Order: sequence, then structure tokens, then C-alpha cells
Amino acid sequence: MRALMRRTDFQFDLPDALIARHPAPERSGSRLLHLTGLTGAVVDRQFRDLPGLLRPGDLLVLNDTRVIPARLHGHKLDTGGKVELMLERLTGPRSAIVQLRASKPARAGAVIALGDAGDTVTVGDREDDFWRVEFSRDAHEIFERLGEMPLPPYVARENEPADRERYQTVYAREPGAVAAPTAGLHFDEALLQRCRDSGAEFAYVTLHVGAGTFQPVRVDDIAEHRMHAELCVVPAATCAAVTATRERGGRVIAIGTTAVRSLESAAASGVLQPYAAETRLFITPGKRFNVVDAMITNFHLPESTLLMLVSAFAGRENVLAAYAHAVEQRYRFFSYGDAMFLEPMPDALEKEAARAV
Repeated sequence: MRALMRRTDFQFDLPDALIARHPAPERSGSRLLHLTGLTGAVVDRQFRDLPGLLRPGDLLVLNDTRVIPARLHGHKLDTGGKVELMLERLTGPRSAIVQLRASKPARAGAVIALGDAGDTVTVGDREDDFWRVEFSRDAHEIFERLGEMPLPPYVARENEPADRERYQTVYAREPGAVAAPTAGLHFDEALLQRCRDSGAEFAYVTLHVGAGTFQPVRVDDIAEHRMHAELCVVPAATCAAVTATRERGGRVIAIGTTAVRSLESAAASGVLQPYAAETRLFITPGKRFNVVDAMITNFHLPESTLLMLVSAFAGRENVLAAYAHAVEQRYRFFSYGDAMFLEPMPDALEKEAARAV
């Protein structure tokens, strides 16, 4: 019989002053908390120390999704009421699923005017917290021209011109995300090269992060939570790179929880294979990791699915103790904040002998 895990098991106290509302002056200028799941030991480092933690033959797996300027402002054609649209995901050249915020509730059939070039969006059916909508022309072009970068709610400030560049990884190339894979924000070209010089290699996955990533867990028993769907692609070349890494004795190091979920979705059968589909994978303590040997990730919100994921990897008590240390040492939290280098708990190491890739 499984042990009940409650949402409140992943609670911690965080002073508001530690929420990072701007990025570090330089991408690689953030801090890095090194947590060893084997012992629970933590070491305070700088992100620039990362190449020294790598071994020749390691494989860094990065999410190459590109953030769309996903927040649009418009008004209802019939009443003039202001409307904010937040993209969840594109579903076709002119169609999308969005969140709608307005002074009065939206209704199916409503037409919203966007910008001053005659662009409109028509509201369709509701799906839980989201709405299906249809744009008057190519949706991606409208978002790129009129949209704002979708900074997370806890940033609590207006967009600034620098966000167009800083809320995007330097290796982003596949448009589709509405939130950045934030562990990757710490890499600049110089640091990527230093990782290569250390003997590490690189592979890529694509997971288009949706607005649902900010949806809270609303159930007390976390086993009852249902993840939002996100499009995930793990190409054959990445599967081959993982196989080659295993053969040379290297580690697979996921850059961010999105890379973790991509790899583990593609290996849900126990064997890693190419994957191109939506994933709703929810990783909680007790989950067996089939691919990932270490990960880099930012600090996550209390009671969030992402905190549950890292707790599954490095141990809930270890992670919460590391978070308490980070608060004491004044680390910066969340998307624009500092990062962690996580190595797994002993139980996670048991997969090594029997893992099939």
C-alpha cells in the first residue's frame, strides 16, 4: 500500500525579498548550490564552477524550446472591455489554447480586437481553466509582433526590453514555449565552451513549456493531481547520444526539469526511444529514474510539481534541508534566481546495473 504524500509535505518558508525579479547582471554570474543526494551534503558554489563538476564523457541534455512572447492585450469588439490573453499552446497555424483575463467572464463567440492592424481572435469552447481560440491570421506572427514575454506571476513587475533576450536561453531554436526552461538561462556561450573543453558533450530535447506549469496543485493527496499536457520531442540523435554515454561510462545530466521530464517520458517503458507526443508525466517521490544521473535546476515554488520532481530525485528531506540552507545563505529563488546541481539518492543509483537504454 502506497504511503500518502500530501501537498503540504513540500512546503517551505521563503522571504519575499529572496524572489529574483531581475536576472543576474551576467548569465553565468549566479550561484550554484551543489546537493549530493547520497549524503545530503551541500556545497556553496558559483555557476561558473560547473565545468569543474563535470567528467570527461558526461552528456548535458538541454531543452532547446524557444519562448514565444505569449501575453497579448486586446479589447472586446462589442463592449470595449479590456482582455488579456496568455498562450498555453498553439494547436494550429491560426488556433491556440489560452488563458483569458477580463473584467467580465469570457463567452464562446466573443471577438477580441488586437493591436491596430485589424487583427482579431474569436473565443471558442472552454477547457477547464483554458479557452480554445481562433486568430484572424497566423497566430505565431501575431504573438511575435504584438506579444509580451510571459514573465511568471511572482516576478511581479512589468516587462522590460531586456526580458526579450534574458528570458530566453542562448541555445533556444524551436518556438513554442510560454515559459523558459530556466535552468538553461545561466549558460552563456563562453560557459558552454568551457563545458565542452572539460570533455562533456551535448544533446537536445524539446519540451514546449505551457502556462499550466504555473498552475498550483489543488488536491491534498498529490497522487490525485493531473498534470497539464505539453508537447515533447526526444529525437533519435539524443537517444543515440545517451547510449554512447552509457558505453563510455559517462553520466546523463539533464539541464532543467523539462529535460528530465522529456527523457523520462521517452523511457517510460524502461527503454529510451525516440518520442514525439504530449506528455503529462508527473514525477513524485518513489519514481524510478531510467535515464537521468544528475540534474541542474533552479529553486522552485513551495508545493509545486517541480519541487516534487527534484524531491523524487535527491530525496525530499535532503531537498528541503538544502532549501533551508539556501534561504539562510540568501540565494535568489525561482525563474531569474540561482541554481542547484543535484546528484541522486542511493536508491536512484540501483538502476545502474539493470538499466536498459
